[in-house]
Amino acid sequence: MEFEGSKSAMIPEGVYIIGTYDENGVPNAMNAAWGVQSDYSQITFFLGKHKTTQNLQVTGAFTVAFGTADTVAISDYFGIDSGAKVNKIERAGVHVHKAPHVNAPVIEEYPVTMECTVASYDPNTGILVGEVVNEIADDSVITDGHVDLGKLRPIVFDSAAREYRVVGESVGRAWHDGLSLR
Repeated sequence: MEFEGSKSAMIPEGVYIIGTYDENGVPNAMNAAWGVQSDYSQITFFLGKHKTTQNLQVTGAFTVAFGTADTVAISDYFGIDSGAKVNKIERAGVHVHKAPHVNAPVIEEYPVTMECTVASYDPNTGILVGEVVNEIADDSVITDGHVDLGKLRPIVFDSAAREYRVVGESVGRAWHDGLSLR
């Protein structure tokens, strides 16, 4: 079977929750899928125009939390309503506090959050580059001093099926298993 047209996509896509404050200090969150680590301390998102993009231009900061199996409903909701029309934080009933290092909210229901400053944002292309200045992780998802994906249970967006899926089991070790082919 062949699939033609513009519906094809790279799958799976991450489920990233971008948190910002507006000019009045009101927190907002959006669900973004098109993101990637673009350097050791930089991440890049490809965003349309949103309340979030307006906010980060005002504050110069944002947070990124990882959607998890335990936060599917909240994460999905953050991609349904517009922050320009409704206070999504209140409607979702989540708890926030100010990030320790940037002017952006930490949504307490998410166990891992990165604090970022805006390195660059181009409203014409929607390309946002963030400099990661700190990572916050709940002790419940830590093993041997590192975030344990088995405990975190991050989700990804399957755009073909329009579903969220949990990142699965470990199937190999990077920079190790391929050595047998040398």
